[in-house]
Amino acid sequence: MIMITTDPSNNIIYTICSSKLSKDDMEQLMPMAKQKIETYGNIRWYFEMKDFSGWEIDAFWEDLKFDLTHANDYEKIAMVGEKSWQEWMTKFMTPFTKADVQYFDFSDRDEAKEWIKEK
Repeated sequence: MIMITTDPSNNIIYTICSSKLSKDDMEQLMPMAKQKIETYGNIRWYFEMKDFSGWEIDAFWEDLKFDLTHANDYEKIAMVGEKSWQEWMTKFMTPFTKADVQYFDFSDRDEAKEWIKEK
């Protein structure tokens, strides 16, 4: 499940993900991300994982296709999690994007929200 918040005055997308992301979740997120990219040229993404267990397989493929297509359109990514595999995933994805990517522990999510706003 995903909750998405955006502000029309900036290029930030805030997402809170729990349980597993579905293809429906990705179909909700991707148009918003594309709109931000079209408007601002790039996006900053706050990705919070609370009780998150990953992606359903078809959602994973949709996410992977989008990320590969838009790898150079990310400016900053704040990954906020509570499990060691989430931190590992953040480190793994770093070489595949030009974005400034940082992992924050769930207890530091306020710091992550401030960091994603900094230019």
